[in-house]
Amino acid sequence: MKKLFITGASGFIGQSLLPALKLEGYDVVALSRKVRDTSSGVRWVLGDPLEADDWQKEVDGAFGLVNLVGEPIVGKRWTPEQKKVLRDSRVVTTYNLVGAIAQAKQKPKVLISASAIGLYPKNQETELDETAPPAADFLGRLCQEWEDTAKVAESHGVRTVLLRIGVVLGRDGGALARMLPVFKLGLGGPLGSGTQWFSWIHIADVVGLIQWALVSETVRGPVNAVAPNPVRMKDFAATLGKVLNRPAFLPAPAFALNLVLGESAQVVLDGQRVLPKAALQQGYQFQFPVLEDALRDVV
Repeated sequence: MKKLFITGASGFIGQSLLPALKLEGYDVVALSRKVRDTSSGVRWVLGDPLEADDWQKEVDGAFGLVNLVGEPIVGKRWTPEQKKVLRDSRVVTTYNLVGAIAQAKQKPKVLISASAIGLYPKNQETELDETAPPAADFLGRLCQEWEDTAKVAESHGVRTVLLRIGVVLGRDGGALARMLPVFKLGLGGPLGSGTQWFSWIHIADVVGLIQWALVSETVRGPVNAVAPNPVRMKDFAATLGKVLNRPAFLPAPAFALNLVLGESAQVVLDGQRVLPKAALQQGYQFQFPVLEDALRDVV
């Protein structure tokens, strides 16, 4: 049985990933800062990914690593202190994971490390694939440093996949969980101008891409985890309203979002038109390529 070691396993994506990996027959070992229920068959290891400690021994002999750890980007103002939390939760944790690879006698075959489409320039009409340059803003620099830290694993002979994740649509968390209560009341609508691009992906396809990347030996480097059909924010809002059978025309003005979220409002106000070129070219088949189908599945 192949062992997989997972960080960030208790988060939104991890909660869907773990049962899928167990169904595939993997021996799943997950890192957690607190004691968790083991009835699902997942073995939880106590440890803090921000600290080099005994948990790193679990990397030795693992077939693969999936690195999902990271403080949520949206929800708190980006004060200098919060920016440090955002960086440390991604860069320091990944540094410690790669450090464990360096120490391992039997090194893993593959590392799948989360990144984000926040790497790319914002507010453009240009279609962005994995060859696009990083933005010069906070998110762009953060994602670049995050990826550069993960890429050191390649020097240890570990195939490394950098999963640049878009806006994930799922039942129990993520952006949709924040939007649904308002939309269900008939008070939803586009955020900001509504003309910005919205690059989304169904949670099942995030899980699917991870499963695919684990076993597809030619897949390495950046992979955009977004559906092949991005939409404009106004069309996303209209489609969600249609699925819920609710009006969806009340825009959330940019100034209000800026007041509430500060600099982090750019995540929803400044869109990107990102395409999953690497995944499509290498044969991944999306389960939910169309927004309306994806939303009907999760709301």
